[in-house]
Amino acid sequence: MPSLKDLKNRIASVTSTRKITKAMQMVAAAKLRRAQEAAVSARPYADRMSAVMSNLVSGVGDSESAPRLLAGSGHSDVHLLILATSERGLCGGFNSSIVRLAKSHIANLQNSGKTVKIITVGKKGREQIKRDYADLMINHVDLSEVKRLGYGNAKSIADDVLARFSVEEFDICTIFYNEFKSVISQVPTALQLIPAVLKETANIDNAFYEYEPDETEILAELLPRAMSTQIFTALLENGASEQGARMSAMDSATRNAGDMIDKLTIEYNRSRQAVITNELIEIISGAEAL
Repeated sequence: MPSLKDLKNRIASVTSTRKITKAMQMVAAAKLRRAQEAAVSARPYADRMSAVMSNLVSGVGDSESAPRLLAGSGHSDVHLLILATSERGLCGGFNSSIVRLAKSHIANLQNSGKTVKIITVGKKGREQIKRDYADLMINHVDLSEVKRLGYGNAKSIADDVLARFSVEEFDICTIFYNEFKSVISQVPTALQLIPAVLKETANIDNAFYEYEPDETEILAELLPRAMSTQIFTALLENGASEQGARMSAMDSATRNAGDMIDKLTIEYNRSRQAVITNELIEIISGAEAL
């Protein structure tokens, strides 16, 4: 049975931990608001870009002049996977859920005889995926020094991917990230970047557009920008999801610390009462002996 001093030290230690987790929860809540606003405000632009691209693609169809980013290389043998995770931990199962989805995808591809290459974005995902697939990793993007994500960060990743695609290093590229739904809900998502997969969108205004230059030239110019936008959107969604997951995890840790303090306090009071009772018994016994 622990002594009174040990219990007192343990209570003080858990109380200090609770203060830290509470502070981290409040910081995550403040960062979440900014990250959520950035992610939500980026969605209309990404959706509109996708709608415009879909309209252009409908004009090009399956023509032989379609850009390679849209038509692909004609093969599906080599897959490039981009794992977007966080640089810091203490955010619950945020990183694990992305890595789990990626590992499942890798296993399916390897079972089908495909070659897999991996680019990691974020230290935590890299640490987890390296345990099983270190030989598949070809690059790592470090964002630990980035205080606030910008379009330039996404463009540098997109430029690297496009350079690899131009020299035929891979055939299909997919990015893995968490889509932000709410503080307690982040959905692991796999989005194919190359060949571009565009959502089917109805022509809302039923208008017919004539393009100058033609659709193929416009697509060749817009597809790289669209890919950069998709990566940027994924990074913003990841940022909001990370702060939401951290806020939820720290809230749970704070409540668990409170429960532990209550239990330790009860145990401390019982032990203290037992010590006082024993001392009283010794005093009474000594007095009776006299």
